[in-house]
Amino acid sequence: MSGRLANKVALITGAGSGIGLESSILFAQEGANVVLVDINIANAEKGAKIISERFPNVKAIATKADVGKEADVKAAVDLAVKEFGRLDVMFNNAGIMHPEDDNALNTEERIWDLTMQINLKGVWWGCKYAILAMRENPTDESKGLHVGGSIINTASFVAIMGAATPQLAYTASKGAVLAMSRELAMVHAKEGIRINSLCPGPLKTPLLMDFLNTEEKRQRRLVHLPMGRFGEAVELAKAALFLASDDSSYVTGADFTVDGGLSSAYVTALGEPALAPPASLI
Repeated sequence: MSGRLANKVALITGAGSGIGLESSILFAQEGANVVLVDINIANAEKGAKIISERFPNVKAIATKADVGKEADVKAAVDLAVKEFGRLDVMFNNAGIMHPEDDNALNTEERIWDLTMQINLKGVWWGCKYAILAMRENPTDESKGLHVGGSIINTASFVAIMGAATPQLAYTASKGAVLAMSRELAMVHAKEGIRINSLCPGPLKTPLLMDFLNTEEKRQRRLVHLPMGRFGEAVELAKAALFLASDDSSYVTGADFTVDGGLSSAYVTALGEPALAPPASLI
């Protein structure tokens, strides 16, 4: 099968909705066999069914895992290797934004610890077991290079700039993901294992919309967006596809920011109409 991920195996966490689901479908469209991992197994199974119906030439399997538990992360990677014989792409995408996450004065320790357990430790374990699996991938005889693989870690625009709506634990966890990804990229570069961070801007996904649960909160975010709209999950999936594919073969240790211009803006234009998403996304 042709495609940018032809004959590759990809594992995606948080694959039951949002960026993870759109990436799973797009990766399969581009020829990858996909392992959809989510704590909500019903959603992951729905995603696998969509892929099986649309793309019969690839295989998609769903499995339940809590990325806040190391054993679950290891089991998901082991399943990918057992089922497909290898792992080429690891997309550590699962994360939480707890509604009780606030500023330094109001955020409780239990919220901080839970956020770090999932958003930071979960990514660490995903990297750890993906690296071990990718080390077992064969050598490309034509190039004399170890095949390695691509690891993508979902961070956030708040990892590089402050959030207008306080979410301290989330912001700190995503900043740590950036730092960890850079270091791992340097350590494993000569093994052919590329590690990059994907930094989404505000997206119209359940994760953010559940957090921005009032019109006031949503407008507080929108006022900072040059495009005047929230991003779509599929737009981030396309960025993830670039990092997963050989199109980014010379890219590692990068913070790939896809935020509608937010992190480049000092102020945004007033009174301008918002840009609609491309017609292909509607």
